[in-house]
Amino acid sequence: MSTFNITLHVWRQKSPQAPGKFEDYKVVADEHMSFLEMLDVVNEDLIVKGKEPIAFDHDCREGICGMCGMVINGEAHGPQKLTTTCQLHMRQFKDGPFDIWIEPFRAAGFPLLKDLVVDRSGFDRIIQAGGYISIRTGSPLDANATPIPKHVSDMAMDAAECIGCGACVAACPNASASLFTAAKITHLGLLPQGQAERPERARNMVTAMDNEGFGGCSNHGECETACPKGISVKWISRAKRDYLKAKLVKDTGEQKDDGFAG
Repeated sequence: MSTFNITLHVWRQKSPQAPGKFEDYKVVADEHMSFLEMLDVVNEDLIVKGKEPIAFDHDCREGICGMCGMVINGEAHGPQKLTTTCQLHMRQFKDGPFDIWIEPFRAAGFPLLKDLVVDRSGFDRIIQAGGYISIRTGSPLDANATPIPKHVSDMAMDAAECIGCGACVAACPNASASLFTAAKITHLGLLPQGQAERPERARNMVTAMDNEGFGGCSNHGECETACPKGISVKWISRAKRDYLKAKLVKDTGEQKDDGFAG
């Protein structure tokens, strides 16, 4: 069968200050629908009835932008591994469970705005603290002008896959943004172009993460499991190493460049 009946239990909250609660909705779902298309159908029905539609974030619906994060049956982005909410399809639920609980990402660093929408601007401020390189603009260089070993470029690309969705924060018992921050520190810190700011980048981005109210990493590993792009926790250890080196350089006043090679 291509259609089946499900019951949605959706977190509804009008504003950050208003009390919230779960509200139930009966839906006839098609297994070929994406999860967000199913919510579109629910919202269309609510609008026709003159009711307030469910607010949820979305943009590209291609698993790239990271906007669509929500917790589905207790799992960030739902039950399918390495998949964002927008790429999750209802065929994942055709054999049950037929009760689906949907709630927003919950973390001090992600204050709730409305229903399933949270404010993820804390990630933007972490990026602003150091997620960049200083380089002269103008005509682009040839791709092979700066030789980079293949294994290094592969590692940098693996870290750069992070889409900033926040699933790592939602899954972490400490609501830590360490995986996100480490991925951004690492993918620039591995490449020659990112070496100049490497100490300051690690120091400033970790400080910004702490200032935004995110927790610290205690090696639970839930972040890697929840990440729709499979970002590895090994980048956290690398970022911590960069951070400790940067703190040491700052505290001792030494100017070291060899300590940040590799």
